[in-house]
Amino acid sequence: ISASTIYTVKKYGPDRIIGFSPIPAMSMLSYAGGSRFMQLLGGVSMSFYDWYSDLPPASPETWGEQTDVAESADWYNAKFIASVGSNMSMTRTPDVHFAAEARHNGTKLVVFAPDFSQVAKYADWWVPVNAGQDGAFWMAVNHVIMNEFHYQNPTPYFLDYLRQYSDAPFLVELNEVDGKFVPGRMIRAGQVERTKDVENGEWKFLVWDEISAAPRMPQGSLGFRWQQQKGQWNLEPKDGLDGSEIRAQLTFLGSADQLSVSFAEFGENKSFQRNIPVRYIETANGKTAVATIYDLLMAQYGVGRGLEGDYPANYDDENLSYTPAWQERYTGIDRQTVIQFAREWAVTAVKTEGKCMVIIGAGVNHWYHNNLIYRACIGTLMLTGCVGRNGGGLNHYVGQEKLAPAAPWASIAFALDWQKPPRQMNTPSFHYVNTDQWRYERTYTEPQPVTRPDGEQHRDMTQEHTLDANIRAVRMGWLPSYPQFNVSSLEIVRMAEQAGAKSDAEIRQWVVDQLKSGELKFAVQDPDAPENWPRLWFIWRGNALNASAKGQEYFFKHYLGTHHQVISEEVDKSHFNEVVYRDEAPEGKLDLVVDINFRMDTSALYSDIVLPTASWYEKDDLNTTDMHSFIHPLQMAVPPSWESKSDWDIFKILAGKVSELALVHLPEPVRDLVAMPLQHDTPAEMAQAHIRDWAKGECEPIPGVTMPNFIVTERDYANLGKRFISYGPKVEKEGFAVHGIHIEVGDLYRQMMESRPTVSWDDQRYPSLEFAREAANVILHLAPETNGEVAYRAFQAEEERMGLKLTDLAEDTRATRMSFNDILRQPHRLLNSPIWTGIVSDGRPYSAYTLNVERLVPWRTLTGRQHFYLDHEGYLAYGEHLPTYKPRPDPLAFGDLDKSRSEGKTIQLNYLTPHAKWHIHSNYFDNDRMLTLSRGIEPMWISEQDAKEIGIVDNDWVELYNDHGTSVTRAIVSARIPPGICIVYHAPERTVSNPKSPMRGNKRAGGHNSPTRIHLKPSLMVGGYGQFTYGFNYWGPTGVNRDTFVLVRKLPGKPEF
Repeated sequence: ISASTIYTVKKYGPDRIIGFSPIPAMSMLSYAGGSRFMQLLGGVSMSFYDWYSDLPPASPETWGEQTDVAESADWYNAKFIASVGSNMSMTRTPDVHFAAEARHNGTKLVVFAPDFSQVAKYADWWVPVNAGQDGAFWMAVNHVIMNEFHYQNPTPYFLDYLRQYSDAPFLVELNEVDGKFVPGRMIRAGQVERTKDVENGEWKFLVWDEISAAPRMPQGSLGFRWQQQKGQWNLEPKDGLDGSEIRAQLTFLGSADQLSVSFAEFGENKSFQRNIPVRYIETANGKTAVATIYDLLMAQYGVGRGLEGDYPANYDDENLSYTPAWQERYTGIDRQTVIQFAREWAVTAVKTEGKCMVIIGAGVNHWYHNNLIYRACIGTLMLTGCVGRNGGGLNHYVGQEKLAPAAPWASIAFALDWQKPPRQMNTPSFHYVNTDQWRYERTYTEPQPVTRPDGEQHRDMTQEHTLDANIRAVRMGWLPSYPQFNVSSLEIVRMAEQAGAKSDAEIRQWVVDQLKSGELKFAVQDPDAPENWPRLWFIWRGNALNASAKGQEYFFKHYLGTHHQVISEEVDKSHFNEVVYRDEAPEGKLDLVVDINFRMDTSALYSDIVLPTASWYEKDDLNTTDMHSFIHPLQMAVPPSWESKSDWDIFKILAGKVSELALVHLPEPVRDLVAMPLQHDTPAEMAQAHIRDWAKGECEPIPGVTMPNFIVTERDYANLGKRFISYGPKVEKEGFAVHGIHIEVGDLYRQMMESRPTVSWDDQRYPSLEFAREAANVILHLAPETNGEVAYRAFQAEEERMGLKLTDLAEDTRATRMSFNDILRQPHRLLNSPIWTGIVSDGRPYSAYTLNVERLVPWRTLTGRQHFYLDHEGYLAYGEHLPTYKPRPDPLAFGDLDKSRSEGKTIQLNYLTPHAKWHIHSNYFDNDRMLTLSRGIEPMWISEQDAKEIGIVDNDWVELYNDHGTSVTRAIVSARIPPGICIVYHAPERTVSNPKSPMRGNKRAGGHNSPTRIHLKPSLMVGGYGQFTYGFNYWGPTGVNRDTFVLVRKLPGKPEF
């Protein structure tokens, strides 16, 4: 393994070495061991949250937050719970008692699910919405709420909430197209005379102030966050120029001026003209028509308010969006259900001031348009003032995502204590590109019924192939891409130096010049060239070749070069403009796959080398979750069995062995060039006010502004093993920077030198990380969530930028400290921390964004508020600037069934793969007890009607297949499943009761991922702008797979094994 590592570094560069491990919160140090090894090498840490499609893109879109949610104890505080695509009884079994107790306490539970799920049994109201069509229902709910509780009966609580905590009052420019108008970008402070000279004027935004009857610039927006003057990044209703009080006007209704504005209805590919009230303001371009986002929302949702235009007459209008009658064709739900639900929700929110919550999960988040469905639900929460309230909010539970002590953990996990920056890759793009799934995908475009202004040159974005969109995203710094270039990143530095570059700036400029001339290319532009392949893959703590291998058969074909079931044809090269299309797709790109595992799962069986590792009860580690607010340990109850070792120890040994070989092959430190996308929570959020592509000559290529940043760092391979076990000096000198908050911890670092184990080498002494327990103590000593002094300093830093008091939240716990021995005796509750958005003082349950609402901390977005409106020029082009409904992609559009043919009695079904009750992913399934509960197999669930149509009865063997792969299993025929879908629960191994597939010439049938291929959503690739900037597991397209279709037939004859 170590020889392969050194060989790959020398021949191809360190960014051809990749490491994948999921969800670090469940065993933080086990993850960190591998990722620390990767980053000390200069290798690539691959994301997981977006690849699993656990990341809800609507959270970054709306709040600038990866995800933050309430702990399950807060469910009890809710008075109305909507469960949407979430099956708490099945996948949150230890926590669901809180929901049951809330119901006993009077809370209403409404469950939205196409099947009669385990949680639906206990609901007060089950709404069997058609699969993947929840967005249409919630858009209609918002129509009712805006009509009855905002227009007909204005509700002060709702209106005041929107005025202070949302972007609803902000002004949007209306652009003229052929005598009609379309919503454009938000008005900037720099556009008007009064504020044209303010710092960061392009990134400060205007509202109409009722007090002064003029545009004003409220504090708290992005420009205030990154300006030199501190103390104005807060949500106080004050003007950022003179500090005067502002009362932002939500609507211009009653204004003498109106304009007809175009709105898109994607479900029917139509546009509507609807009048909205406007004002005119003087800008640098002259007299400009502006509207509030609130008025645009009213028109988008179809609330006429007596205005002219294509507004629905009433709730029974089936033709105009978004009425209760309109949604029936998509959801299958009666209009009266929508009306009743909307009224009950809103009345509850009024009476409780926001104690209505949505519990949401993978049942919604795995669809192609998941962000739009989520935004529809979030819109309901915001319109009724439910976000940032205990008992309210959007509570998204998919995976164990919350790693609480993030700041010190990241410094260890990504070797930030020794060098910066890390290479962190968005895995959906990585696998889409490198497994060559792009070669099989046609250009998928959506009609855009609204014409945009001629000046916007970005509509072509909506008509290009997904890979072309990804390549643009890489070269503009929107997304990362590793491997980086068609030349080793180590060799690039040497080449630049040979060309005369001496300083880092000169090396950077040489790289820019080479890219501009075309002499140097991003690897993603030619992913099938051998010099651009990933070469060495480390897998640990996960089942990357099975449970998460969406498009599994393409992994087998193009990564491993082994047997596969793909019959899909590659599309013609005319679909692509940006990529080098090679006539022969390579098979078997990877040189070596190393799996670190405690069982012989599918990934282990397909790997070249398997290293036995410790299970949960054989190692020391840390664990946190979003389901409760405690930190607790994993403890070595027994030593690892036989040759197995903990993940931390395995990577420690590998690091030492790499160093041994490096003494001969890479004895001196070498310089490495890292390409880094524009980062969230940095001033790079202000990099690109407009989409300008340097490769097309629209602007100059400027690192860190119009393209990725290029940073020269140093790799010391001979000392890699020593660095692995030593907590490096950068933390002492530089502290932590998390979520834009800088925390000094130099004195605490020195405390560890005096009182904790240390290691010494090269005449220097460092805090020891030799053992996992020592690393755990470093984390606990330096995290604001576990050290009251660090929490106090973090609030102090945030307080300085905001100008409002926050340190009182840490005052009472300033003396609190935690060690690993402390949490062994008893798990400890986490402390208040500005890294997170909840408040847990005085035994209060954690609920997201209470810090923002109660303490006026801005959200990390363009306006500093929650966003209905997304004015990135890419979103304007895709028509997703306002909350909207887009239909599910047509089954033919994604090419699942181009070559697959019906044989005998066959039915086409939507193929769903939710999480199961009897196993966690692929763990705990393959033993006699659990298999006995599920017929010895992972069965396929099918409706009675569909089963009858193809002549199968319960327990028959069936074969389901498409162009990507096949699966053979038994059928469960159930009345709880609606027609048109089938369910195979995630994630069976290919090793258990897996017969051969007649449809593929009696090759072994596949697992649940065999019939899948991923389809990335290009609008989620845009960046360089506000909250649309890259963060690891924060931003980018997700690995969706719910829009898959299969053919199902009764298995001919008996199954053959």
